[in-house]
Amino acid sequence: MTSSDISVRINDRIFTITPGASLREVRDRVKPTADVLVVNGFPAVESYILQDGDNVALIERGEVPSQHELEALMVSRHSPGVHASLKQAAVGVAGLGGLGSAVATALARTGVGTLILVDFDVVEPSNLNRQQYFLEHIGRPKTEAMASLLTGINPYTRIVSHQMRLDPTNTSSVFKDADVIVECLDRAEEKVMLLETVADRLPEIYFIAASGLAGYGESNRIRTFRIGERIFLVGDLVRAAEPGQGLMAPRVGIAAHHQANLVIGLLMNPAQASQEAEDLFSHHPPEE
Repeated sequence: MTSSDISVRINDRIFTITPGASLREVRDRVKPTADVLVVNGFPAVESYILQDGDNVALIERGEVPSQHELEALMVSRHSPGVHASLKQAAVGVAGLGGLGSAVATALARTGVGTLILVDFDVVEPSNLNRQQYFLEHIGRPKTEAMASLLTGINPYTRIVSHQMRLDPTNTSSVFKDADVIVECLDRAEEKVMLLETVADRLPEIYFIAASGLAGYGESNRIRTFRIGERIFLVGDLVRAAEPGQGLMAPRVGIAAHHQANLVIGLLMNPAQASQEAEDLFSHHPPEE
């Protein structure tokens, strides 16, 4: 390596190249069969001139990469620096129904290092209208089914499963290692119990709850609010499930991805994510 050479990361390996080298030249040298070229999280043209510190993914459509390359290629479209931070994080998901199964799936795809999954129930047919399960999972514990799904999505996420019902006596031990807890429970009394227990016994952990997700339509009424120092709430806070107004995949999915997106924000830049949610609550309070 000369003093003028530059270093780039290609498929998670460091390469030394001469200044002025194009992406095409490097592709032809390292992986000539690659037909998807990504630089710093964004598709790039072959003529792009590589810069010192660039992160490059060279992907061949249809190829199953080696284990060494797989994780790097999975997150090649992320913003630079995100994966390294998320890989160190642990997130608890309380409840693996419509919200929790979608939250867990999104976080596994994003590369969160550890997911702590808690649910006492089994998959049943009516779950399939909004939850991330398949016919083959009916009758299996949700923790078991979800662990299997997530391992198939991202084998580098560590899954810690607890098939149990949360209560004030076990919540602290289950979630003590989490950076963020996402509340995805069904019943109002369970939601209140979890919030009160976390606020009392795990006050240093961020907590993201949800309320008001039923029905369809009115997508933009589902929002993210900051309601405490480390407590956030997602939903329209109005439309609870009731006879004649059930839970459906699109609206539940919107809320779940609000929750998952806030998790990423809190892990990457907690001050900014918290301020954005607080500003929204101040300027757009929940509608009555």
